[in-house]
Amino acid sequence: MEIGTMAARGSGEAAGEPLPEESEPAEASPDLTYSMSAGLVARLKALDVALAVTSYQSGLFYLIGRNPMTGGLNVHQTPILRPMGLAYASDGTLMLVAGFHLVRFVNALEPHQRANEIFDACYVPRTVHVTGELDAHDVGIGAAGRPIFVNTRFNCLATVSDRYSFEEVWRPPFISALVDEDRCHLNGLAMRDGEAAYATAVSRSDTIDGWRDRRADGGVVIDVRTGTVVCEGLSMPHSPRLHRGALWLLNSGTGELGIVELPKDGGMGHFEPVAFCPGFGRGLAFCGRYAFVGLSKPRYKRFEGLALDARLAAADSEPWCGIQVIDLEKGSCVDWFRIDGQVAELYDLAVIAGFACPMAVSPRSPEAAGFVSHAPGGGRPQLPSNDSFAEAVVPAPATQ
Repeated sequence: MEIGTMAARGSGEAAGEPLPEESEPAEASPDLTYSMSAGLVARLKALDVALAVTSYQSGLFYLIGRNPMTGGLNVHQTPILRPMGLAYASDGTLMLVAGFHLVRFVNALEPHQRANEIFDACYVPRTVHVTGELDAHDVGIGAAGRPIFVNTRFNCLATVSDRYSFEEVWRPPFISALVDEDRCHLNGLAMRDGEAAYATAVSRSDTIDGWRDRRADGGVVIDVRTGTVVCEGLSMPHSPRLHRGALWLLNSGTGELGIVELPKDGGMGHFEPVAFCPGFGRGLAFCGRYAFVGLSKPRYKRFEGLALDARLAAADSEPWCGIQVIDLEKGSCVDWFRIDGQVAELYDLAVIAGFACPMAVSPRSPEAAGFVSHAPGGGRPQLPSNDSFAEAVVPAPATQ
């Protein structure tokens, strides 16, 4: 099966040739460059994972894996309208919140099939729910595959409906009504056993846009089951995730990845930082002892004037956009992937286990229209070849 691609190469270097140093990245376009640590490809291979990343700012859904032909990093870019929250299930389902849609992707390739000879997974949209503009953020996959998403515009957790834009599932107790006003900026969702477990909000505000004045220290973590605030005093918390029995999150306004020490007998829990990352953190996923953290540049006023600015200044550092791999046992970054240029903001990421080099098909593309397959007993899926896919091959840096 053939799928057309464009390989982006930088500075006259042929794809697959090693970069002389980490500081000399391969170009994805004249105004966009990718670079990575020397050990990233080897680490992805050792963990047998690839990465899925969303950027609402660029309108791109990235799938980052290992190119079997070049030995370098392969970055597949799929145009999606405002991609935001992302969830990956063990059955291979990818759930994506994008613009006014919620899209369910499945891998359409059989284990022995390859697209363009390199892609061992091809995520194709199979269910598209039209929700309307809800400013939806995080998403989780609930019982029977039913999505649960953060409806930030209406301050609640919601699911899809066959008739309405959404059905409310849960609302923080400090929000007095289901109303079309972003009051507390509910944004993050942690799932446990197919159910919503914890949510994060920038504040407890119950007035329209009230959260904006509480960005520095008004952030909270809420136990969805009880409605209790279990941690407070956070700065724009995002991406709560349960891993190995602990609740992790990104305290984005301070640039910290850490654990929420939950209260055992009532009272209030507290946030315990584990690592500082040089950017506004959004997007968190785990594989064993490693955390994959998405970073953005704090370009807008809502991201500025926070403790992160002072932390970066004290470290004589600039914020950057990309992914850091944090060793949780050491509390430090061991590998990284960086984006410089036009793309400065990411939102979410997921770890895709068991695949080396995945790709995705946009719901609105000719490829989605031409990709026709059916249950076993028939022929192979067919996808017409063209050059509308954007792909960047980032060769592996020289070993240090």
